Amino acid sequence: MNRKGVCYDTGTVMAFNWRPHFDAKTVRRELEIIKEDLHCNAVRITGRGFERLIVASEAALGQGLEVWFSPLLWEKSPRKTLNYIVKAARQAEELRTHWPDKVVFSVGSELTLFMQGIVPGRTLNARIKNPAFLTTVKAGGHNKPLNQFLASANASVRQVFHGKVVYASLVWEAVDWGLFDFVGIDHYRISRIEDKYVEMLKPAFEYKKPVEITEFGYSTSRSGIGSEGLLSTSGLEGGIIDIRSQFFHQLPLIGRLIKPKTKGTAVRDEHWQATKLIETLEILEKAGVDGVFISNFISQITPYSDNPRYDLDMASTSLVKYYDDGKHGETYADMPWEPKEAFRAVAEYYAKH
Repeated sequence: MNRKGVCYDTGTVMAFNWRPHFDAKTVRRELEIIKEDLHCNAVRITGRGFERLIVASEAALGQGLEVWFSPLLWEKSPRKTLNYIVKAARQAEELRTHWPDKVVFSVGSELTLFMQGIVPGRTLNARIKNPAFLTTVKAGGHNKPLNQFLASANASVRQVFHGKVVYASLVWEAVDWGLFDFVGIDHYRISRIEDKYVEMLKPAFEYKKPVEITEFGYSTSRSGIGSEGLLSTSGLEGGIIDIRSQFFHQLPLIGRLIKPKTKGTAVRDEHWQATKLIETLEILEKAGVDGVFISNFISQITPYSDNPRYDLDMASTSLVKYYDDGKHGETYADMPWEPKEAFRAVAEYYAKH
């Protein structure tokens, strides 16, 4: 594979900011580790705030990594989303002028789910719970409005950004890939599609463009993403985490009195996560994909705990387990996290391929 990557979130926002703590020094160090120790040559940098995206992108580019600049504005109208994307593209162009051929711009991710206006519903929850959702998707009714938006976004972005452009799609979004320089697909190998995982990718290769798996991963428990999970939402899946406790924990003042907890049904399994990641990497490489971005490097909203009742990291697809109590790791004493088995397994795989 030409691209050996990882997803790095600087602060996606849905209900609350998924990276509450953002420190430039820590970010630079993490991206150094991503390059030198995880052996990545590319990183997909996501988030909402431009300043954070730029700080992380400059740090990654300084390490020699290729940056997939991926701004995410969720739960907004097509008009507001398009305006945001174009502003972000101008920011990305400034980076590209300093690092030619090292910056790829993404016009969005899984917009059928995360943007208003493709399918009925003002919020993600309202959209996927709408009785018409599955009927619309199965009939392909989402594809026309999606491609209309993507055509507009692509044309607007290319007026201000002069590098390569991509979209990170759901595997069931029939995107007009003629618009873009890559075919980008978020494709999780959940158990119910394991036997047809590669088959589902076959239409992507018909465009004769590099096929990039822009997102895939496994939770640190067999009860989450990669087993039966439906959506990759960085630990917000309802199967493991008590979502109410996690939401109220983020509120000012009262949040300090509420500790996020699990539902007590999951069992931590780092070995399973690592094994499944390597299995999938081997499958994707054999299938001929050009590159992959593993989801994700770190998740601050799903911290690790020795007590399974509070070990939100079991729901996370991250390669490192984050400490939110001021503790630092043993492998990297300057970092508030410790690599999981998955980190070491991916690092070894990337180093050899």
